[in-house]
Amino acid sequence: MTIYEEALTAHRNWRGKIEVMSKINVLSKEDLSLAYTPGVAEPCRKIAENNELAYDYTWKGNSVAVVTDGTAVLGLGDIGPAAALPVMEGKALLFKEFAGIDAVPICLDTTDPQEIIQIVKALAPTFGGINLEDISAPRCVEIERALIEALDIPVFHDDQHGTAVVVTAALINALKLVKKIPQNLKVVVSGTGAAGSAIIKMLIDLGVKKIIAFNKEGALHQTMENATFVEKEILEVITPKDFTGTMAEAFVGADVFIGVSAPNLVTKEMVATMNEGSIVFPMANPEPEITYHEALAGGAAVVGTGRSDYPNQINNVLAFPGLFRGAFAAEAKKITPGMQLACAHAIADTIPYSELNSGYVIPSAFDENVVDLITLKVAEAARKDGVTR
Repeated sequence: MTIYEEALTAHRNWRGKIEVMSKINVLSKEDLSLAYTPGVAEPCRKIAENNELAYDYTWKGNSVAVVTDGTAVLGLGDIGPAAALPVMEGKALLFKEFAGIDAVPICLDTTDPQEIIQIVKALAPTFGGINLEDISAPRCVEIERALIEALDIPVFHDDQHGTAVVVTAALINALKLVKKIPQNLKVVVSGTGAAGSAIIKMLIDLGVKKIIAFNKEGALHQTMENATFVEKEILEVITPKDFTGTMAEAFVGADVFIGVSAPNLVTKEMVATMNEGSIVFPMANPEPEITYHEALAGGAAVVGTGRSDYPNQINNVLAFPGLFRGAFAAEAKKITPGMQLACAHAIADTIPYSELNSGYVIPSAFDENVVDLITLKVAEAARKDGVTR
């Protein structure tokens, strides 16, 4: 059986990957009176006097809504909310398994950004955080920003920032190996949607000065037409702003390639024109911009993909469980760029320098130290940024 056939059989047997479990046993009238009526009236009265007490008396401080409209599911595209449910269940499962966070999948039968914003705002009293998932760009950016502004709980679009965090973590460690610093890099990025734009902004926060970005039509530049509002924002912060050459031309003398776009856009001959000690992260799924082995054949010093069957899998599951765990630990009202960068450094720091090698620049999602270190560093960053309750 193929992995797809096995997964289909497993999902049919599971009939859902998550369930609601009780924390307490209701075995007597006394138990019932404490958990429900009449006893439950007292925490209700206290919360009515001060809504912040919901964090003391309910699950609010350890719960996340995983929200999608099904318009950008994995590599499958716009398949709708019902078809997105297996992925959202999986995301909820990962929150619980890796960070002990209770998460609920919510698949919305609307693609209207304003309607999604209003629905999530109305749901917010139930949850301590909102994880937006698999919503197409650039709508996802509009939705996330509006919710961050409107709500006093962490809102995080994982396809944007989770990807950026893990890419940055892998880059931090790869740079240690090739003995380069962010300020001296020339970086080529393929893909300027949700993930690509967030990666570019985090690279700038890391200290990268020179970035050339490509969308389907070519390099982003100041005189281009039909740029999205996200791409216009990218153009405001990247240098150079006037590059109009091909991707092959951009590769010449580059130090890093990051791909979040489409398969087979890069050749080993293009990689061969990069600087010595080049870093190549082709992450299009399921087929990357260049295969792992072709990138190595072109002379790349470090290669990482989104796939689990090659070394250096750049996987969002390394970031979002610990990031929310740290935000909850600090009672943060939002997730800041500083918290995201702290998360990236924490992931990178999980691997001791003595253990780094070209096939091991990013830890496994099953490394038990990852979530604990992220929790500590993200909580510290939240307090430093002044976003705690």
